[in-house]
Amino acid sequence: MVNVKARAVDGPDKSFRAAEIKRRDLDSQDVLIEIKYAGICHSDIHTAHGDWGPVNYPLVPGHEIAGIVTEAGPNVTKYKVGDRVGVGCMVDSCGECENCRKGEEQYCLKGNVPTYAGVDKYGEPTQGGYSTHIVVTEDFVVKIPDNIELDAAAPLLCAGITTYSPLHHWNAGPGKKVAVVGMGGLGHMAVKIAHAMGAEVSVLSRTLNKKEDGLQFGAEGYYATSEPETFEKLAGTFDLIINTVSASIDINEYLSLLTLEGTLVNVGAPAEPLPVNVFSLIGHRRSFAGSMIGGIRETQEMLDFCAEHQIAPNIEIIDADQIDEAYERVLASDVKYRFVIDTSTI
Repeated sequence: MVNVKARAVDGPDKSFRAAEIKRRDLDSQDVLIEIKYAGICHSDIHTAHGDWGPVNYPLVPGHEIAGIVTEAGPNVTKYKVGDRVGVGCMVDSCGECENCRKGEEQYCLKGNVPTYAGVDKYGEPTQGGYSTHIVVTEDFVVKIPDNIELDAAAPLLCAGITTYSPLHHWNAGPGKKVAVVGMGGLGHMAVKIAHAMGAEVSVLSRTLNKKEDGLQFGAEGYYATSEPETFEKLAGTFDLIINTVSASIDINEYLSLLTLEGTLVNVGAPAEPLPVNVFSLIGHRRSFAGSMIGGIRETQEMLDFCAEHQIAPNIEIIDADQIDEAYERVLASDVKYRFVIDTSTI
């Protein structure tokens, strides 16, 4: 066991504090990663605040991790000391079920082990990337391409794969009209990735405040959902809608924007249920679906795609002392578009 510095929170209404946490000794296929940057995801906030259920505090969030391998177990074959690597939303799975064998570890039938707020195979609580080091089995580590800076790579490990996976699965590309609901950390990545895939992209945002950015990222249309005429004008338009917001919205209004056999995919995870009127679906054989992250293989594919197309998130680097302020700003939609913690300040 080794003690490492971290930032932890002790309850849903508590502020982050400096802490020390234990990282396990390396097993034969583990790597020790010195974390350089850790992104702040809305899921971190939901979990820290207890929005999704009971939390075993103290909690160290963070599942957008970029760093350098500093030590490798004796049987590690994929990485060596000095490699630039990343860790996303999970750090293990059973490896044996049908979904794991398909490379869809995120849907492990026995439940994957989340990077934080979980329990690992040793029976210990997992703690995330708001820390200086982490130990992870090599099979749940990905290689960061040389032309992606580490600070920009961090948000790709959640925001990038969370949007890439449904766009890839539902075949976004030339001839497809894709709408992205929300222009936050997830939404701006969805626009960039869908555009690079060749789809015709539009943004559906509450206001037009970020229209200039959306068009710059590759959107061809940008519409304010606070204006009722938007839903009349765009009825039956889109083949695929990616809903990235974590707030409750009227899903039935957005389903009306789909074409025949179109699909609305939820990747945002609001704490409240989203009621669906079945007549919003059956009238045009529409689908309402969900998507989580991607498997490890698809996450590496996403990183390589972003490297090839020179896609990176827009980020704001913060010190560890600014985490509480960053959470407040995320909830106030006051970030363009992802906060990333410089872990050297921990």
